[in-house]
Amino acid sequence: MRNQPSRVTGMPVFSQTITDFWHASFLSGDVLYSDESFTVTINPDLDEDSRVMVLETSDGRVMVVLTPALAEKVGLHQHQELSEAIFRRKLDEANVTLHGADYLFYFSEADKIELLQETLEGDLRRLTEQDDASFSAFQSSASEQDLDDAQVELDHWAVFGSFEQNRLVCAASMYPWEDDSQIADLGVLTLTSFRGKGHARKVVRSICKYAYGQGYVPQYRCQLDNHASTLLAKAAGLTLFGKWEVISPDSAN
Repeated sequence: MRNQPSRVTGMPVFSQTITDFWHASFLSGDVLYSDESFTVTINPDLDEDSRVMVLETSDGRVMVVLTPALAEKVGLHQHQELSEAIFRRKLDEANVTLHGADYLFYFSEADKIELLQETLEGDLRRLTEQDDASFSAFQSSASEQDLDDAQVELDHWAVFGSFEQNRLVCAASMYPWEDDSQIADLGVLTLTSFRGKGHARKVVRSICKYAYGQGYVPQYRCQLDNHASTLLAKAAGLTLFGKWEVISPDSAN
């Protein structure tokens, strides 16, 4: 068995909560293969919907974790030379399909300090059940596609909104992402005619500041082809941590 790789280096400094979470997710188990850029770990405790996962961090390192059964199906074994390309080819040959990758964005430790020190201007605040009428009107003004993509809900753990002339025009919501982690995953939606005015940036920063105050690390995810969302993440001060893939629900067993 090869040695496990050292912690991610050459990247912006992220919260220990983040690095510990992803290293626990991908390095818990038996390391089947590891070199400077590619690692494969076998973990029998993975959930069915995450029986194979791939994480490419922004420094170019790729980590894979999968169950013993899936490793056998794909044809992975000890003492074989592997690379990301070989691994993905083996997945294809075994008809194992990965879901479209998500970008993972977090605040670096330096940007977190700046966020916690700032006071945001504008008509924005935390939303509660008392805002049900405003939130319902907001949802009815958005397309079904935007609602599905954003997954912003008033009953989530935390919800923040930005108003223009007493009308809710942008909202973001968060919920704890995993039971055993202090990570809060967020979604954000701005009504089409109010985009480009800075509403989303302020709402994202406001809800992230709140999350930190509650002991959570905010997480921003979006699909690779969602260019507007990627630009928003960067405008809000978040930094790309990596790309994350899981097995597709439609994949062969």
